[in-house]
Amino acid sequence: APSREPDISGIGSPSLLHLFSHIEFIKQQMARDSIQFVRFESVDLHGVSRSKNVPSRFFHEKAIHGVAMPRSYLELTLNPKDNELDYINATNFNCDIILNPDLSTFRILPWTEQTARVICDSFTVLGNPLMTSPRHIAKKQLSQLQDNGFSLHSAFTYEFCIYGITEVVNSKTISFPAATILNNHDQTFIQELIEGMYYAGANIESFSSSSGPGQMEITFHPAFGIDAADSAFTFRTGIKEVAKKYNYVASFFSESGFYNSGALSHSLWDLNGQKNLFSAGYGIEELSDIGKNWLSGLLAHTAAISCLMAPTTSCRKPYSKYSKESKETVNAKWAYNDNSCAFNVKCHGGKGTLIENKLSSATANPYLVLAATIAAGLDGVKRGLRYDDMLQDENHTADLKHSSVPLKLEDALVALEKDLCIKEALGETFIRYFVAMKHYELETEEMDSERNKCLGYFI
Repeated sequence: APSREPDISGIGSPSLLHLFSHIEFIKQQMARDSIQFVRFESVDLHGVSRSKNVPSRFFHEKAIHGVAMPRSYLELTLNPKDNELDYINATNFNCDIILNPDLSTFRILPWTEQTARVICDSFTVLGNPLMTSPRHIAKKQLSQLQDNGFSLHSAFTYEFCIYGITEVVNSKTISFPAATILNNHDQTFIQELIEGMYYAGANIESFSSSSGPGQMEITFHPAFGIDAADSAFTFRTGIKEVAKKYNYVASFFSESGFYNSGALSHSLWDLNGQKNLFSAGYGIEELSDIGKNWLSGLLAHTAAISCLMAPTTSCRKPYSKYSKESKETVNAKWAYNDNSCAFNVKCHGGKGTLIENKLSSATANPYLVLAATIAAGLDGVKRGLRYDDMLQDENHTADLKHSSVPLKLEDALVALEKDLCIKEALGETFIRYFVAMKHYELETEEMDSERNKCLGYFI
């Protein structure tokens, strides 16, 4: 949309009539279910929900004109030492942005009293999309796919930990894993979680206990377009709220020695969503030519996108398990039906061939994971990359070899800044903010070690 606010003078336009009819439909639904508050919700750079609650009597007005929120809520660090980071302008940092609701995401939240929520897109006060908005960046990449005649069918798989109520021991906050959370334990909690998520817009396909104490794994049902990231975003907020009702604490954060993955399973389809373009044929364990191009794009840009997939120092530590030697980088490997690889090509089940991107941790922002995956894969398709050719090509200009994953976050940030393709795809403004934010976190990590251990912000 060229402008955030509708042109009221053009009251006869079909889009405006559709907007008003959609608002009226939602208001009728709110009246039937006695909804008192609507949560206007957006995602910050960390992937965490930032929202404003609005009484239902103001919904019509806010649905048209949006809700104002300080820009700093969405763009920068938890506790910035000042109002600027490097060369980022303090005036922009201190101004408002407008949350404009995507009415198709309106849902009543089953686990809260008389409350609904709607996911919003972020705009400047002049009506331009916020260039650092993760959802805008993901939608832009999906639009690029559409322009090239493709659509993306994808779903996240998340590991997360369930803890009992935290206790203070010797002035330190300790979280004890709820080690007995299994499929048949605390059925009321599990049932409210799974059913509640479905009605809130996150369609969970399966859930199970995982390898660690108190660790669980959930997989969403695949969806086309932005719905996959919206579902993950909904779940990341909702699980914490449902867990709290049952005196549990849910966390996606990877502590030292303990890792929560956030894999993105995805496949490329035609524009109408009728044909899986990764499949070489039913029952054949092989990627199609376009699938090989896509996988080659992922391998070629692994170094750059890895800091978006694993954005903290602790969630990068599992990368080192792939190498027993002390190295600066490890190679991201791929294979057919091998869960130990960074890119696992699955050729079984009723969904057809898909690629599971296992570089990502559960701490990562789902919109940025989706956007980076598309940007890398689409570049491989456009350039006709083949991983066997890439291995023989010794004349590439990058400092890092293809498929290299830097073990240090600092090195991954350098790779991101040097990768012109990813930089152009995600936008220079976003890259600048993201890198500045991560450098600030790295600088304050040692001074703020207690916060990083518990990281209540992410919990």
